[in-house]
Amino acid sequence: MCYSAQIWANYRKYVRLWGADVGIKEFVRLYWERQTNARIRIPKAMDAAFDDPRSDDERTIHELIRAFNAQQATKLEQELFKQRKRLADAERTLQTKTTKAATQNRRIATDKVAWILGKLADLRRSELNDEDSRIFPGWYAPVMIVENGRRVVKPMRYQCRVAGAPITHDVKFPGTYNARRDNLEGFWRKQFGSRHAIMIANAFFENVSRHRMEGRELRADEKEQNVILEFRPRPQQDMLIACLWSHWQAPHEQDLLSFAAITDEPPPEIAAAGHDRCVIPLKPAHVDAWLSPDATSLAAQYALLDDRERPYYEHRMAA
Repeated sequence: MCYSAQIWANYRKYVRLWGADVGIKEFVRLYWERQTNARIRIPKAMDAAFDDPRSDDERTIHELIRAFNAQQATKLEQELFKQRKRLADAERTLQTKTTKAATQNRRIATDKVAWILGKLADLRRSELNDEDSRIFPGWYAPVMIVENGRRVVKPMRYQCRVAGAPITHDVKFPGTYNARRDNLEGFWRKQFGSRHAIMIANAFFENVSRHRMEGRELRADEKEQNVILEFRPRPQQDMLIACLWSHWQAPHEQDLLSFAAITDEPPPEIAAAGHDRCVIPLKPAHVDAWLSPDATSLAAQYALLDDRERPYYEHRMAA
């Protein structure tokens, strides 16, 4: 499964390179909701797209981001004060008597102070790095769809809650950030052939077992150990990843736009690295056909998935 991806987080790239319109109202609504919903996670690079606002809606988003970051900084600073006090108290105790509680408090407080300082530095940092464009299940990303005959970029959650499903769907089916190709006419039948999308990414990350990555069997006395691998296409390229999406609505609940990346059997180099799935990068020539599917011809949709880009995927241990 595509556990994480490094994406095009700046919607302006979709506009510039793919002539897409922007679902700016959906962006405004998402940023409003984030003010009071701690479960909404947005990559830093997606926020950064609004550093130079050019319209009233973009200025609204810019102010919402500024207020949110200020709120987050205040929370972190309050916790930093608490942990520094905890550390000072533990060190005072240890000057006169070594106790298990004080030793543990010093260790925990030291770790938490370092973590908080790192989070504050990331929050205040203006220069972006690769991690700022990385999403995980439950995070939001710009996704391109077709609406009223036009390509449109909208922010969607990377875990698809299909229309009509109960809100408990997310807990019952936590793996719905990916849609298996062999289940497109099963679980995903309401989306396949009608609700197609594209996420653009240049790397993806997978959880694999260390012994499988090393091409060996698990030893009798060995516990299974998980590692995270980063896969990048060679030659280097932006991948037009085939996705499905849904617009979920329910009485007294916020609307939800969400999506899932379609995965298929892996090429040999990914299988050799210990993973059994791979995203499907579409060919640029197939973008419009994929985004405007003919629901009466699913065979044509499968053909687009088959006639995919087939780069070689290099891998390394993720940082």
